Amino acid sequence: MVVVASKAVSVAENRYVDLAGVVPGPEALELSARTGKPAEVVQLIVDSSDSYFLATDRGPIIARHRLGFQLTSAGIDRAGPQGAWLLPVDPDASARALRDALIAHAGATVAVVVADSDGRADRRGATVISIGAAGVGPLRVTEHGGKRQEETFTDLIAAAAGIILGQRGRGAPVAVLRGIGYESSDAGVVSMLQRRP
Repeated sequence: MVVVASKAVSVAENRYVDLAGVVPGPEALELSARTGKPAEVVQLIVDSSDSYFLATDRGPIIARHRLGFQLTSAGIDRAGPQGAWLLPVDPDASARALRDALIAHAGATVAVVVADSDGRADRRGATVISIGAAGVGPLRVTEHGGKRQEETFTDLIAAAAGIILGQRGRGAPVAVLRGIGYESSDAGVVSMLQRRP
């Protein structure tokens, strides 16, 4: 199982935005004043989202990205003071392309999960979730004692890899996890979203 940080995928797919070309509107200016985030970054969050709310009076901004994910700052990563990285256009397609390239190069069957760090509205700190997957079913059903539970399996995989991937570029861009039993599927993370794009 190969888990890749979404920022590495965004870099490979040239999803960089020069903030000098972003003109903040009134909504972004107001949110910037409340949260302390640069207005240009806030404009990117607004542009990438269907809706948003502040977790506290001063943030963070929790946004429902147009891809269907609920993410802190719409998954936008700063690239120093001058730029930002947007999420991949289609993280599941990115995972499939990477998986296919790895299989062609190595000749081994492999699954790929694209992971992104994310905060939660109900607590401080960050975790890691899946935003794309190829070759692995995103949901796993477990049963015990007559109880049946659906687990967001690719999120569990992403969280395990998150220890190695780290946060804010302080880890490795790729983690390889071995010994994970899984069902092969190309349904992608999008298949488990409550609200699909």
